[in-house]
Amino acid sequence: MLKRALFFGTPFCLSLKDNQLVINTKQMPDMKRTVPIEDIGYLILEHQQTSITLPLLNALSDNNVAVIFCGNNRMPNAMLMNLDSNKTQGENFRAQIDASEPLKKGLWRQVIEMKIRNQAALLNKLGKDGSLLKPYYMNVKSGDSDNREGIAAKIYWHSLFGAGFIRHREGVEPNNLLNYGYTLLRAAVARALMGSGLLPALGIFHRNRYNAFPLADDIMEPYRPYVDEIVYHMYINGMTELNKDTKAQLLHILFTDTVFNKVTRPLDIGTTITTASLAKCFAGTSKKIVYPLLE
Repeated sequence: MLKRALFFGTPFCLSLKDNQLVINTKQMPDMKRTVPIEDIGYLILEHQQTSITLPLLNALSDNNVAVIFCGNNRMPNAMLMNLDSNKTQGENFRAQIDASEPLKKGLWRQVIEMKIRNQAALLNKLGKDGSLLKPYYMNVKSGDSDNREGIAAKIYWHSLFGAGFIRHREGVEPNNLLNYGYTLLRAAVARALMGSGLLPALGIFHRNRYNAFPLADDIMEPYRPYVDEIVYHMYINGMTELNKDTKAQLLHILFTDTVFNKVTRPLDIGTTITTASLAKCFAGTSKKIVYPLLE
């Protein structure tokens, strides 16, 4: 079932009644709107005067809703995730923890190959030369030991946004749009990982001690070009400021089409297909992470 993403950029009072999210304001307490909890996949709280009750937070958590809290800069800052979202997660956790180093290096090779393939596919889709990346996604080594990801990235970003563009979190536009889109994507992948009974905190490549979701950062890599495509079209149309309109467009990343063996699914569903396949890899029942190929 495709879940809804709700964004609150103005002050609202959010509470729970009869398993429904109740939305109202202090100024007009009788003007209420409700949304079934089971229909919600993401709840983004941006305005600093938004209030939310503990029963509602627990109900959202019980339904594996990714609740994203924004800071004073209106950028996503934290996320609430369920600690018990999968019936077999104990077994899955053990398999993930026991994963051997060769297995993790092999999985990372798959991730990098698909990331570069999707980058090449996006360049082709936009009328640019994706064949420039072919030497880098062919025969990626275990663990990407020769850093094809980094080399391909320079070619990719220059082809996409011009020779002067540098992808950096604190860099010039459209880095601001990319940052926001990637944060939403990260939340989607973290939510899918928890639903598949995996620990987002235990990565296969990313290992920063201050990063709470390194596995999400690992698995989201081949999905990044889906964000890049949305940002590219916004950028060439002069939409470079991170505001209500651009955030609304970036929120569409959760529902963009992803194609798996000619079967099309929204990205929100696609991430669950990918994370479920990853759980099988850790369990030893499969050798391949299932990713969509951008079309």
